[in-house]
Amino acid sequence: MNPLCSRCNLVVYPTEKVNCLDKYWHKGCFSCEVCKMTLNMKNYKGFEKRPYCNAHYPKTNFTCVADTPENLRLKQQSKMQSQVLYREDFEKNKGKAFHVVTDTPELQRIKKSQDQISNIKYHEEFEKRKMGGEAPQQPSNPSPAAYQPPAASQNFNYEPAPEPARQAAAAPPPSAGKRYRAVYDYSAADEDEVSFVDGDVIVDVQQIDEGWMYGRVERTGQQGMLPANYVEAI
Repeated sequence: MNPLCSRCNLVVYPTEKVNCLDKYWHKGCFSCEVCKMTLNMKNYKGFEKRPYCNAHYPKTNFTCVADTPENLRLKQQSKMQSQVLYREDFEKNKGKAFHVVTDTPELQRIKKSQDQISNIKYHEEFEKRKMGGEAPQQPSNPSPAAYQPPAASQNFNYEPAPEPARQAAAAPPPSAGKRYRAVYDYSAADEDEVSFVDGDVIVDVQQIDEGWMYGRVERTGQQGMLPANYVEAI
């Protein structure tokens, strides 16, 4: 028995039969569903067991998934599971990892300040060891004969400053810093220290700690750190 055509529902004889898309067609009935252009086995495109030409072949479009209660529940569950895994991984790696600290200008300033404080404490301990652990007492009328400084700080070319110069040094200071007068000779032991002799006036003095100051020798113009027990305020 001959089958029926899928388009016209008439009998299809073997001489005009086209077997395609699991159906039987007349050669003239095998045409596009939209424009009715006659097709053959080389130029047709099937969609849902219907023939189409290349121009009218249905395009598949993506569909949007609605936020149904089930989808929202799955989304919330996935989010909670992600947070649980993150916390679990964080607890495992806590204390194992390290962070690289950026060398910012603020950290450089703090590091420099710490280095300066360490350097000051080093000089303070060095002076204590050099003096036998005791700081020299300041005499009421200091003189080179009453106190002999350490050999490393002696100045054999010592010349006492004239008295008029000392009176001139007692004039009101021109700057806002404090003024001190040296009561002993001191030779710098490091590059950041300053040397002076008995009678020199130290201006622009700033107190660093109990054992050290920072100031400028008015006679030489040099500035740096100096021991506080070698000078007296004027």
